[in-house]
Amino acid sequence: MAREQLTRLTGNGNGNCGKDDCPDVYRTASGSFVVQGDVSNAFTPPDGEGLVEIPEPVPREAVRALGW
Repeated sequence: MAREQLTRLTGNGNGNCGKDDCPDVYRTASGSFVVQGDVSNAFTPPDGEGLVEIPEPVPREAVRALGW
């Protein structure tokens, strides 16, 4: 899936971590969410899964963008 197919809910939209664009939350056409952020080493996830760490204001911004 290309980033252009997602609806950006947070951030400035250039998609480059390290350039003031992370973390970020996107919504897919099916209604699920994709989170872009710094990789977390809090624990080892199962194969095929990953962890990202995002600060509390980011999901709050995404919720506001959705009008929830």
